[in-house]
Amino acid sequence: QVQLVESGGGLVQAGGSLRLSCAASGRTFSSYDMAWFRQAAGKEREFAARISRNSIITYYADSVKGRFTISRDNAKNTVYLQMNSLKPEDTAVYYCAAERRLTPGPAGDPLSYDYWGQGTQVTVSS
Repeated sequence: QVQLVESGGGLVQAGGSLRLSCAASGRTFSSYDMAWFRQAAGKEREFAARISRNSIITYYADSVKGRFTISRDNAKNTVYLQMNSLKPEDTAVYYCAAERRLTPGPAGDPLSYDYWGQGTQVTVSS
């Protein structure tokens, strides 16, 4: 079992930057692939980025590629999402998620993930 707590959200102007953090409880953080999803009001949850257990493999949605960077620090049980060049369409609640399976499921499928945080709001003004 792992608990995830996101932080770092807020209000930022278009073109600005934010860094989200997701702190995980427990001693097995390095055993999980980690991901960030987001959900805008009235829309389905969508995949943003994923990072493998050892940080070697990362995936990004086309909508954030080149602007967002996912990273993790296994010593601190934390995964990050650095968001640059933010756009109003990036406004959403951002969730981190953890997958424990040895054979990961599809990166962009929410059903691949076993644990979720409560989310943090990101609002980008134009």
